[in-house]
Amino acid sequence: MPDIRRRSLLAGIAALPAAGCTQLAESEPVSDLFDAAEDWHRKAHRTLASRQALAPEYPPDERSPDIKGNGTVRIDDASYREQFAQGFPDWQLQVRGLVENPLALSMADLKALPQRTQITRHDCVEGWSAIAEWKGPVLSDLLDAAKVSEKANFIVFRCADVLYGRDYYESVDMVDAYHPQTIIAHELNGEPLPEKNGAPLRVRIERQLGYKHAKYLTAIEAVESFDEIYGGKGGFWEDIGDYQWYAGI
Repeated sequence: MPDIRRRSLLAGIAALPAAGCTQLAESEPVSDLFDAAEDWHRKAHRTLASRQALAPEYPPDERSPDIKGNGTVRIDDASYREQFAQGFPDWQLQVRGLVENPLALSMADLKALPQRTQITRHDCVEGWSAIAEWKGPVLSDLLDAAKVSEKANFIVFRCADVLYGRDYYESVDMVDAYHPQTIIAHELNGEPLPEKNGAPLRVRIERQLGYKHAKYLTAIEAVESFDEIYGGKGGFWEDIGDYQWYAGI
């Protein structure tokens, strides 16, 4: 049986900065405290769960009837709307950055790869959860095919959506990038991914809170650091000071 109480506790710890005042969190002493708490959370979570421990998986009859869309739920871009109407025939996912063999994969390419299907619980930082079945290739297979450099410390997920006038993105370290349940999902509950849930592609990082599961994926980028990427914190919400970078549950 899944350890729901421990997952809920860790989810609560991860959400602590979001519950407080953003201006307070941006003050130097409090910011340092939050950084220390995040580092403690990451180390504690991985000590408790181990690096490759699996998130709980569920039987099909426990799937939720609907998975709420959060953040961006519709992309009002002419190119995206054309692709969406036609079933994304020309959509490409790039694998780039610190790699020896950059990739540009079509939807057909991604579906031709070995697939993983998993029924897991999505935990939102806002307090709701839902159980769903996700299907797609394992991210580590793409990274291995691209031959990621040893200099890379993080994987950045680039997205097609724009939120509050800024491009959305997220990232994980190599531990979560190579976790066996981290997949690039193109199906939800046996159907093509709906637009509100990130069509045509979203990442599933099953041991982290929902805001880390970037939607509308256009590129996967191996990087050494976040220094030259937007606000330098490793994610959209992290850059604006709302959430921590590490959101393990």
